[in-house]
Amino acid sequence: MKTIFIVIGKTTDSRIAQLTDEYIGRIGHYVPFEMQVIPELRNAKNLSQEQQKEQEAEMLKKSLQPGDYIVLLDEHGRERRSIDFAQWMQKRMAAAPRRLVFVVGGPYGFAPHIHKMAQEEISLSQMTFSHQMIRLLFVEQIYRAMTILNGEPYHHE
Repeated sequence: MKTIFIVIGKTTDSRIAQLTDEYIGRIGHYVPFEMQVIPELRNAKNLSQEQQKEQEAEMLKKSLQPGDYIVLLDEHGRERRSIDFAQWMQKRMAAAPRRLVFVVGGPYGFAPHIHKMAQEEISLSQMTFSHQMIRLLFVEQIYRAMTILNGEPYHHE
């Protein structure tokens, strides 16, 4: 099973990008993992929120494949503790979908039909984070889950 993390737009803060890349490298020691960046919309200022979500959805759908298990990172999704997330990851990996795909939407979230395509939605917190920070936080949680599943001392309970 391959794990894909799809995000919209490049990280403009080089420090966040460096740390994100570091965790992606660490995750690669455990599972095949890839972050795919969908380009930001051009002239987004001239579009309504709904138009932005629709255009992002069209680009996102091009990155998805039949059989993907799609998980949206959404503020209204289910929250989990790190240990629970690790156990959830283990179950997802055992279920052996071809690809486990996590998606971070644009600044206004997801178009309704993207919500319908997803099998699950998860939330990292009730707090709001920038789209750049959420990337770092999420890849750290994937890495943390892998160390928990492998009995390594990274996570302290």
